[in-house]
Formats: sequence, structure tokens, C-alpha cells
Amino acid sequence: MKGLVKLEDIEAIEKAIFDSYEEGKKIDTIDIYNKPDQAEIHELLDNLIRVFYPTYFRDRSYKIYSHKHSFGVIIEDVFFHLHKQVALALDYGKLRGTMSSEVRKIQSYIICKEFFFQVPTIREYLESDLDAAFDGDPAASCYEEIILAYPGLWAITIYRIAHELYKLHVPVLPRLMTEYAHANTGIDIHPGATIGKNFFIDHGTGIVIGETAVIGDNVKIYQGVTLGALSTRGGQKLSGKRRHPTIGNNVTIYAGASILGGDTVIGESAIIGGNTFITTSVDANTRVSMKNLEMDYHTTDKKHMTEDFKQSEDWYYEI
Repeated sequence: MKGLVKLEDIEAIEKAIFDSYEEGKKIDTIDIYNKPDQAEIHELLDNLIRVFYPTYFRDRSYKIYSHKHSFGVIIEDVFFHLHKQVALALDYGKLRGTMSSEVRKIQSYIICKEFFFQVPTIREYLESDLDAAFDGDPAASCYEEIILAYPGLWAITIYRIAHELYKLHVPVLPRLMTEYAHANTGIDIHPGATIGKNFFIDHGTGIVIGETAVIGDNVKIYQGVTLGALSTRGGQKLSGKRRHPTIGNNVTIYAGASILGGDTVIGESAIIGGNTFITTSVDANTRVSMKNLEMDYHTTDKKHMTEDFKQSEDWYYEI
């Protein structure tokens, strides 16, 4: 095999690729030290989660006898790295070229300070989310199980961190954070979405919540739910406009439901059944379901038969 490899071929391949780097494409910039770093963002998120849930996750980095001292070191470490990453991110998106390096460092410090002062408030929201998960899932044996094992709470935690940075107008980083959760849980929550207290995601895989979605308090969502836009054909012309639905307080949305459109409002205490497709508003205290579903059977030795799947008044279900 070694004898088949010709150095001139390898050099020609490298030259062709290197030449392509000089063509001015948007993907060409080679400047790894002046861009937000995914790995660093992931590491600081893991450390931040230790701050939000003290003593739940093993600390492998710091060996300090006092828990408070240990968490103090973690907080300072995260502040340092977040400050660095925010300063880099402030040169991206709509802010590109508007600040010097020194101004970005100053602005980054202000943003990080404001973010960390909001940590106690974020923890209040997470406490309510934890309660919602325990109260809403009979399979949960204890709070510890939810914190350590439930992907829904993990995705919500990262969303709430990212959302705070989104509100502080930090480019790029909030999306890197929520995509980290998306990759690990299959739950895709845009950091721009607004979500109230006592939010419970059950199972979670395949959930999509768009940037301009608004979700009230005490909302429960099952796997495969989409809170999306009717169309994105307008591209960047739709940026900043309401494209995603509003979900009122005390709403339950079952598996596979799609609720689309910025003008779509789901009223308080509504129950949205599985596999429904909703593009218009739903009044408060309303149940929406798919009725008279048909199941088709195809076999080689019997005639084709159709069976109606009749639904009773207790059509809604839990898994």
C-alpha cells in the first residue's frame, strides 16, 4: 500500500485544497483563535450546570475541602472563559465590525456580570421546572432521578442559560449552547423562545421550539412536538418577526402535534391531542384531537380490511 502512495499526488491534493481557501468564500477564514470555541462553550456549560445543581455532579477538576470554596473556583473559572468567549462573539452577527477589541472586552465584562447576577433567578425557574417534572410524571421516583437522568430538564437548563445571554444580545453563543443540548437530547429549543415557569418536557426526543415562540406557565409537552413557523420562504426578510405560536398557561401538548404560525394562539388550559396539525388559534379550555383514524392491514392471504380506530371521551393519553 505504501508503494502506491506518490508524494507528488499528495502535494497536488494539498495545493488544490489550499488554493480553494484563497477564493474568498464565507467558509474560508482560517483564524481559529478569534472565533467562539465550541469545545470551550461545552466545558463551561458543564461547569455552569454544577453551579445550578450543586453537589449533583462530580467535580473532577478542583480538590477543595469547602464546597463553597469549590463552587467559588468553578464560578470564577466559568466567568473567565465566558468573558473570553462573549468578547469574541461580539464581533459576529449584526455587531460585526462595530466595536474595537478593547470595547468588546469591556462590553463582555458587563454582560457576564449581568448574567451571573441573574443566576439566582434562573435557579428559581429551574426549581419550578423540577417540580413540574416530578408532579407530572408518575414514573419519576425522586427529584434526584430527574436531575441526573431526564433529558428534558437538561435541555431546559441549557435553554434557560442561553436565553439569558440571548436577552443580553450576545451573538452566536446562545445558539451554540442550545445546539449542544439538541445534539445530546434531540430537543431543539431556540434560545430566543420565551418560556414561563413549571415547564415540563416528557420524553422529549424530536421536540422543536422556534425562536419567537412564547410559552406560558405550567405547560407540558411530549416528544415530537413542533412549535414552528408556517413558512420560512421569506428568508432573512422574516428575521425579527413573529413566526411561531403562543401557548397559554396550563396547556398540554401530546406527542407528534405540530402548532405553526406567529398568529396562532393556544388558549389557557387547552389540551392538544397527538398528531394534530394546527395553524389557527384554539380557544381556552378546548380539547383538540384527531378522530376516526383508520388502520389499514395488507397481507398476502387475506383481503384488505380497514378498521376504524374509535376514540372515546378519554381520547388523550400519557406515555
